[in-house]
Amino acid sequence: MNLGKVISIAIAPERTGALYNVESVNALAGIGLEGDRYYNRLGTYSGKHNESREVTLIETEALEALERDYGHAITAAESRRNIATRGIALNHLVGKQIRIGDAVLRGIRLCEPCGHLEQLAGLPIREGLIHRGGLRAQILRSGIIRVGDAILSEAERDQGTV
Repeated sequence: MNLGKVISIAIAPERTGALYNVESVNALAGIGLEGDRYYNRLGTYSGKHNESREVTLIETEALEALERDYGHAITAAESRRNIATRGIALNHLVGKQIRIGDAVLRGIRLCEPCGHLEQLAGLPIREGLIHRGGLRAQILRSGIIRVGDAILSEAERDQGTV
């Protein structure tokens, strides 16, 4: 079952550097997104590798709600999340597996907004993103993820239909 799709992909080679958009990225199991700060172990919280820092996702709908409800407009890249999605409730994916492109991910925990994000954005966005700041995920199977890829459910993956 198609749960949603990838709207954009963003990576940053350094911890406080701006994220930039790419059309595709190589997701490496147990490591992260090739070229990203956490893949390179240069992220703000890279002192100890944590599976929940391999890839982050955010709903474009949450960013639209942030602007609508709080008057703060930020891009998906400015949210400092790697993959912006549309049409999927990311909060429901904690503990679940999904397939995006050739990669398989497992939702680990919510990606709640922090002071670091707020400082880098230069806007008081934390309140507007509480419980809708995205999802932290582990890469279980390596593969290429592309803008426009469908996000598929675990059931389809298990049935061999994807």
